[in-house]
Amino acid sequence: MSGQFDLADIQRRMSGALQSLKHEFGGLRTGRASATLLDPINVQAYGSFMPLTQCATVSVPEPRLLSVQVWDRSMVQAVEKAIRDSNLGLNPQTEGQVMRIRIPELNEQRRKELVKVAHKYAEDAKIAVRHVRKDGIDQAKKLLKDKVISEDDAKRNEASVQKATDGAVAEIDQVLAAKEKEIMQV
Repeated sequence: MSGQFDLADIQRRMSGALQSLKHEFGGLRTGRASATLLDPINVQAYGSFMPLTQCATVSVPEPRLLSVQVWDRSMVQAVEKAIRDSNLGLNPQTEGQVMRIRIPELNEQRRKELVKVAHKYAEDAKIAVRHVRKDGIDQAKKLLKDKVISEDDAKRNEASVQKATDGAVAEIDQVLAAKEKEIMQV
């Protein structure tokens, strides 16, 4: 560790937690089809697991329909199995190397379950931000202990870490509220 307090690095890491949350939210199914819906799915291919997006092209030809074009004919069954086993409640209809996936209407119970999942993802992101906050405050305390910075500088650094944390948590809450509204929209 250098003798410098790196607030930009802390903010970047907090931003990473938010980007990760947005990616996870992309995989949460709402009433509309989204090409990112299948992003979290891994397919058993060539002796290992790989993301579905590395063995097929996902497109949205209609608002409630996904189309999955599998590149390798020998992979069709593995992709279909991965989609069925994904716990997203999707049932692909296969025609050759193309799968059509109708996105069913969500019932009230399923919507509430998805909101709970969204809250869990948001809480995980907040925990990640708090870990980064702890690292930042520990870094400031270590620099103070090593007499690299003054007590005033340490307090300023801790305050700026807390401000960054508050901003990141507020942004997470904002993204969560938007996703919750999207899920509950009929």
